[in-house]
Amino acid sequence: MFHDPWVLLLLLLLPLIAWRLCAGGRNTAVPFSSTESLQHLRPTWRQRLAWLPAVLTLAAIAVAIVALARPREGREQTVIDADGIAIEMVVDRSGSMRALDFKIDGKQVDRLTAIKNVASRFIVGDTDADESDESDSLSGRVSDLVGLITFAGYADAITPPTLDHPFVTNQLIRQEIVSQRSEDGTALGDAVSLAVEKLASLDDRQDEKVKSKVVLLLTDGENNAGEVDPQQAAELAKKKDIKIYTIGVGTRGRAPVPVMNPFTGRQQIEWAEVNIDEDTLKQIAEVTGGKYFRATDTESLTEIYHEIDQLEKTKIEERHFVDYRELAIQGGSLGSWACPPLVLVALGLLASRVILANTLFRELA
Repeated sequence: MFHDPWVLLLLLLLPLIAWRLCAGGRNTAVPFSSTESLQHLRPTWRQRLAWLPAVLTLAAIAVAIVALARPREGREQTVIDADGIAIEMVVDRSGSMRALDFKIDGKQVDRLTAIKNVASRFIVGDTDADESDESDSLSGRVSDLVGLITFAGYADAITPPTLDHPFVTNQLIRQEIVSQRSEDGTALGDAVSLAVEKLASLDDRQDEKVKSKVVLLLTDGENNAGEVDPQQAAELAKKKDIKIYTIGVGTRGRAPVPVMNPFTGRQQIEWAEVNIDEDTLKQIAEVTGGKYFRATDTESLTEIYHEIDQLEKTKIEERHFVDYRELAIQGGSLGSWACPPLVLVALGLLASRVILANTLFRELA
């Protein structure tokens, strides 16, 4: 790319300059009566290379003209300025999450497995989604901080809000439903208050630019454990300007639950009543300016995450600019070879011409 390409028209003068250089030679200064005896002499290497100063002159002029045209090497760069969102995923792993009322690829799975599948896609996006399914695909939270909290009888912070999304999803996939009765329960208030604490602590991190803070609470039960009341936790979130989206997971009425038969030692499926405190979940969402959803199957859970993905959009601004290198004075590269600036090349050719013309190819006056 040239900044002043019209200067290259001067290259058309090179044939005229070459003609002038070749026609400008003088006659021999020493007269001879006859040159017949010299015709059988072989020319020396100096005579054979007598054209070299003229060629160096032409080359120096050509390189100087190209340098005047200002050749440039542009390197495009992109700067992304994102006002990210901090999201705390709060996932219920109590014993009731064993209910087999969700399906993935036609196979019956428990509620926690369904949450792992959809929540992971919500974080990292659907990389294999077809263009036809673009409206239903999850784009991922590329520029957002994502953390993970799980709870049953007590709340546990698994990962702090981070941009290391593969680590978060790996930790989510490793979570299991509680197996001991002493750990079982649904501590909604404790889980929400812990999430609020983790998000509020981001205000002390000056290196992160957070547009807003969001809690995604997924549960299938009622608050029956912990020390903090869910309403108090919601009020605390409101004071910290943290929005909470609540999702009630599971079918309505009765759900199939795997249980161990004490007599046979084998696992069997029994139907159990499903009790979700939807009123509390709605109040938590409304107090903080969020929204309550009900997921009764994998498809509806995916749609909920897709809606939240649209509601909580990250503002991303891209700025494109081109950094030009002036090859005339800065030099460049040709493959793996470094090229000097064109001005130095022209001066080097001209200097070589002057040296040769005054030494090896010096002409007698």
